Amino acid sequence: MDLHDAHGWLIDLLNNISVQFQKVPGSAIFLRYVKSSYQNDPVRSAVELFLFLFAVRYLLAPKYSTSKKSYVKLTDEEIDELVDEWVPEPLVAPQTSFEEAENEKRPVIVGPTGPKSKLANGRVVTNVASYNFYNLAGNETLKEKAIQTLRTYGVGPCGPPGFYGTQDVHQKTEADISAHLGTTACIVYAQAFSTISSVIPAFSKRGDIIVADKAVNFAIRKGMQISRSSIRWYEHNDMVDLQNVLASVVKEQAKKPLTRRFIVTEGLFENLGDMVDLVKVVELRHRYKFRLILDETWSFGVLGRTGAGVTEHQGVNVKEVDMLVGSLAGPLCAGGGFCAGSSEIVEHQRLSASAYTFSAALPAMLATTASEVLAMLESNSEMLTQVRENIKTMWGQLDPRSEWVHCTSAVENPIMILVLKAEVVASRKLSISEQEQLLQEMVDEALANGVMMTRLKSMPRGINVTAKEVGWELQPGLKVCLSLGLSRKEVERTGTVIRHAITKVMKARR
Repeated sequence: MDLHDAHGWLIDLLNNISVQFQKVPGSAIFLRYVKSSYQNDPVRSAVELFLFLFAVRYLLAPKYSTSKKSYVKLTDEEIDELVDEWVPEPLVAPQTSFEEAENEKRPVIVGPTGPKSKLANGRVVTNVASYNFYNLAGNETLKEKAIQTLRTYGVGPCGPPGFYGTQDVHQKTEADISAHLGTTACIVYAQAFSTISSVIPAFSKRGDIIVADKAVNFAIRKGMQISRSSIRWYEHNDMVDLQNVLASVVKEQAKKPLTRRFIVTEGLFENLGDMVDLVKVVELRHRYKFRLILDETWSFGVLGRTGAGVTEHQGVNVKEVDMLVGSLAGPLCAGGGFCAGSSEIVEHQRLSASAYTFSAALPAMLATTASEVLAMLESNSEMLTQVRENIKTMWGQLDPRSEWVHCTSAVENPIMILVLKAEVVASRKLSISEQEQLLQEMVDEALANGVMMTRLKSMPRGINVTAKEVGWELQPGLKVCLSLGLSRKEVERTGTVIRHAITKVMKARR
């Protein structure tokens, strides 16, 4: 067969195929679709052809078994031996003798918490161990408002905010916080601790970079752990070291795919009580193009002319902070937490923040209480002024007058953290556990003289975790919380009792 005959045979074959195809129902419609599709968009036709061929190949592909055994089969004796050898680790470490003794002597308050609290043994003591800064725990106005809300809305919403849990009081509280701070939007969470630990993983994922202060609190650390991001630490409140870490990160990432990068820090540090240099942090975040997450759990309601936090106190525009996280418990005497920022930041969390999506909404009476306290702070600056006066009075009794301890807190912080001086620790070669023992004896001695304070406590190390794995470690300290419910004379007397308790314990352990 020559070339001419082959060409004729091929044409006849194609014509026969075409005739047979046209006999198929719907073939005319299919051909018309292909012609128009090819004429208008040939790329689309090619993609559709590829998908069609892929589907055909997938359907014709040989089946394979998913139950194929790809592991070593053990005998019954080997299984029993492994089971006998296995020893599960305890969920928590066993209590030490020190912890057991502390729990046995722990004071129990009977009735409402206040500047003067009654204990289970019948004694009335001065309470500087609770976060009742504005003496709102027994405020009758707030109590009546809470009761009215309770009767109207019930105890709790019994549902997540995104599923019938949001009530009008929640929206009002979000609007009140947003207006108080000067942000575009705000979102309220049901628990303060889970707020920051949900906000961080809602935005920072695996492969992203977080640069954090070494002294950040436990809730922040859990949030960073959940995010699975790469963590870089900088020395506590050291802006030079922060700049060096940021520059190092930028240099390392110069030739790598673009990732999200965050700076995470606190307004008032929970573990030390001191204050962040927010002006410098904002300057560095702009210079190196990082986003900023600021935890104001302990500074919101405390710092600033109206209690708006460290941004108001240091004169920083709140819009310079991408995510501003705070607590409605503590200073506001309510419950829950919040995150304020732009509308995009807030709306993203309504679907992506686990504590918001999967937890029941904040009880209505707590939302109402938070709104009422914010209104009180805005209208009555005397509350803030009186607390600050009591802080100054207590500072005068403790920090410059004690030869054993010094205060690491900022002078505006109503929570005074008292730690043993470095020379005292060095001269007596005190370990962490020995410092905790001494501080607990000081707490017990003060309580015996009518003043109830507490120790600064951190989460214990995990089982089999070494000091090297822990990294930065909290120095034990005393925690003294001031309240406007105490007069100047009562604060002076309380400071004197604490100072004498410290001196007595330290001199007895020479």
